[in-house]
Amino acid sequence: MTAGRIHSIESMGLVDGPGIRTVVFLQGCRLRCRFCHNPDTWAPAGGEELSAGQLVDKIARFIPYFQRSGGGVTFSGGEPLMQPAFLLEALRLCRGRGIHTCLDTAGVGPAALTDAGLDEILAETDLVLYDVKHWQAEAYQALTGQDIAGAEAFQQALRRAGTPVWVRHVVVPGRTDSPQAMAGLKAYIGSHLANVQKVELLPYHLLGVPKYQRMGLPDPLPGVPAMDKARCAELQQTFFPENG
Repeated sequence: MTAGRIHSIESMGLVDGPGIRTVVFLQGCRLRCRFCHNPDTWAPAGGEELSAGQLVDKIARFIPYFQRSGGGVTFSGGEPLMQPAFLLEALRLCRGRGIHTCLDTAGVGPAALTDAGLDEILAETDLVLYDVKHWQAEAYQALTGQDIAGAEAFQQALRRAGTPVWVRHVVVPGRTDSPQAMAGLKAYIGSHLANVQKVELLPYHLLGVPKYQRMGLPDPLPGVPAMDKARCAELQQTFFPENG
């Protein structure tokens, strides 16, 4: 079986997809998002090594909770697409055990990941939590350190697959919290994504700052406060009221 690198596993997650979920945080990410709160997941060699079978055996222990709540497993990160062979095998094994599968992703895997590889992964995925980092190419590059073309190739794969999508977007004060920014986000979602069931605005928080300090890394957003939750909820109700 294919081996993968696992950063951590949350056994009873309630916010990363429907129902009670096991959330598997995979190691490795190409993006360097300035609001990332998990820089400890960036390195591909970190975490614990498990085979896909070993991982799914751990997940399967919670099947009774999944069945009662309509839950399942969510593969997150880091970026789960960075380990495509391992991810695909784990997804197939979960499907074989009747476990609902969810992919929490920004859509940017390794450069070698082909359209056919994306199609295989999405064919085994019941739901995608898709993180829209930014909708303008220059701002996306400045925010993530990568070209937006990778994310938009994944969006095309989503349209081919017809997979249901929940969009997520982190709202950063002074950066993406204006009415103009929200209007731009709404227009981008309407023109670039299909099968969108909901849009969730997530307030930027400071929980990752101590991790940067421990790792000897500079704070990527120095002086930027946490996003006011009430203001974020107001933007949600104004621009995406069907999800508020």
